[in-house]
Amino acid sequence: MRILVTGGAGFIGGHIVEAALARGWEVRILDSLDPGIHPGPPRTNQAAGLLVGDVCDAGAVAAALAGIDVVVHQSAKVGLGVDFSDAPDYIRNNDLGTAVLLAGMAAAGTDRLVLASSMVVYGEGAYTDPAGRLVRPGPRRVEDLQNGIFDPRDPATGRILLPALVTEDAALDPRNVYAASKLAQENLASAWARSTGGMAVALRYHNVYGPGMPRNTPYAGVASLFRSALARGEAPRVFEDGGQRRSFIHVADVAQANLRSAEALSGGSLHPGGFRAYNVGAGEVHTIGHMAAVLSAQSGGPEPVVTGEFRLGDVRHITASSARIQAELGWAPRHSFDDGMREFATAPLRGAVD
Repeated sequence: MRILVTGGAGFIGGHIVEAALARGWEVRILDSLDPGIHPGPPRTNQAAGLLVGDVCDAGAVAAALAGIDVVVHQSAKVGLGVDFSDAPDYIRNNDLGTAVLLAGMAAAGTDRLVLASSMVVYGEGAYTDPAGRLVRPGPRRVEDLQNGIFDPRDPATGRILLPALVTEDAALDPRNVYAASKLAQENLASAWARSTGGMAVALRYHNVYGPGMPRNTPYAGVASLFRSALARGEAPRVFEDGGQRRSFIHVADVAQANLRSAEALSGGSLHPGGFRAYNVGAGEVHTIGHMAAVLSAQSGGPEPVVTGEFRLGDVRHITASSARIQAELGWAPRHSFDDGMREFATAPLRGAVD
């Protein structure tokens, strides 16, 4: 199989490239090598063909697509950013870039796409009331957060809701610019599939961690921020009470989900309609506070500091049901939380971005 990995010099993209090469696939990378993301020489396997170019450049995209069977689109600006001034850059990199790529695929007749999406499209995760009925929470109240009440309430009754696993059928509610850009990518991919007869899979990554994560950047995930603090000899700072629930998923398992999706697309096996979204998360549920404590213990660093601080708009709980991708594509995570965190606690990160 011949695949194009956009953003293939990045964290997740790099792991996908290595896993694909290990299967004997032909791999081409399209990456801008933005120095803000790659402060040093690119860490790319020389067995993969590297094209340095911007996914927003139609000429670079056309050159990268020549002879390709499946596109694995990882190129994106990630994380919550600094403030709303980041919005134009998110829309350019994520949405304009995806539109240019899809237009190039339509012109080239390349009709198979694996898209890196994110759990952020859901906003909050799934919740039930004490009777087990699904309830969609509204925004958390400022007065609750100030008083240390972090779990969302039932909008109708005011009672505290209970967290549950979110499925792909849940309502989508992007609550920041990054989330809005990821949902727009999904919508573009779905529209492309309808228009061209192509097939697309959107993989909604949950909290990805593992060797090679970037450090010292406001665009990194919480696992990277904690790991970076420990590397500096500092205690991880945990917001709220540390009880935020997440599905932490090892990057090697994410890479395998991408390859399995590419295989399914290449074989023409996909849910009718040409577009299908899948959660990619671990079956285990852990809290952010527990993850910080495990990293501290495994690295021999200082214990985490639970600050009680909060940020308006942060998600309280979001944990994945990955039953759909297991049933339809045969993927399941292989790395346990304990083994993965033990490795990650001392694994190298990407160079500092100051």
